[in-house]
Amino acid sequence: MSKKWLRIGLKVMAALLLLHFIVETTGHHYLYNTLAKTVFKGQLGPGIQEYQEMPNRAIHASNPQPWLISNSFGEFDLSDDDENYHQENESVSFVVIHRDSLIHESYWEDFTDESISNSFSMAKSVVSLLVGVAIDQGKLESVDKPVYFYLPQYRDGLGEKMTIKHLLNMSSGIDFDEHYINPFAFPARANYGDNLELLLTNYKVTEEPGVYYEYKSGNTQILAMLVSGVMRSSLSDIASEYVWSKIGAEHEALWSLDHEDGMEKAFCCINATAKDFARIGKLYLNHGRWNGDQIVDSAYVAASITPTGTVIKDGSPCTTYGYQWWMGKHQSLDFFFMRGIKGQYVLVVPEKELIVVRMGHKRDNGTFEREHPDDVYNYLTMGLRMIEE
Repeated sequence: MSKKWLRIGLKVMAALLLLHFIVETTGHHYLYNTLAKTVFKGQLGPGIQEYQEMPNRAIHASNPQPWLISNSFGEFDLSDDDENYHQENESVSFVVIHRDSLIHESYWEDFTDESISNSFSMAKSVVSLLVGVAIDQGKLESVDKPVYFYLPQYRDGLGEKMTIKHLLNMSSGIDFDEHYINPFAFPARANYGDNLELLLTNYKVTEEPGVYYEYKSGNTQILAMLVSGVMRSSLSDIASEYVWSKIGAEHEALWSLDHEDGMEKAFCCINATAKDFARIGKLYLNHGRWNGDQIVDSAYVAASITPTGTVIKDGSPCTTYGYQWWMGKHQSLDFFFMRGIKGQYVLVVPEKELIVVRMGHKRDNGTFEREHPDDVYNYLTMGLRMIEE
């Protein structure tokens, strides 16, 4: 090797060592994990089966109740256009349930009805459900209770005004940054870091709580820490005991953790089957009841799927968000839903007793001229067509 190349090699090595020193001393060691699970795999964000490379905690299914099969099951095929749409957006599961009975299911790639995949932000709706459970159990007084009553670190400045409701409806005023490509923003730090509790200490209440709706995943993580603390159990164990075992889930789910035996990534990362996710939709369709058993208070469910009176920064009212649940209207029908960043949906149309679940790799945002991504309406249209044929 010539002296020239030796000098170049030494400079590169020195630069890498300096970079490593900067990354470690500034608390950015999570970047290695981020790169390994995204860029080095040829993708810009997390994958739907990333749980396979992460620590997880089980949400146990102890009382399986298979979905009833409709007499018309198998009569409703996807049209060629529908099939092409699913292929273009890399769907892996599409399930339609009408009046508590399965009327259609389709799977792609190597997925089956037993395959689990990432909920992404649909997990936020489950955390909201667990807040309702904690209230029912008397561990939380109400959504109007100040957060600092349970988490004293928020008894400071504007933090004193922040209530549980403000976290639920994304109006906490905390300075979380919600950018999905930026590796230095909260979502990447939270998903690929290894200490969520420590990460949360970096963010403060900097705006008046209860005024502006701003969708920020950190709010959900605080709710998770609060619920886990008052219930003295992990989120997964709470979900197992009070939800999964009571709503007839057929398969064990996995909730990804920040580290082994650590905290659940509450803002995302419940990994379950499409048909088990549908059960959360049925639970809320039935006002919190499952086969006669009140899992969560009906008034809390109603509040969860009702706009909460906040405004967007442009001054317009927020009409699409409740307690970590989304709402909309399609074909003159009201619907509510759980939503994940790559087009994970549990869509519920109460008037039609219809539940549509879609899981996959890509979301079709379309023109975003309506309140929600285009694929929300397209998947609803497919489900509605099946029950109207």
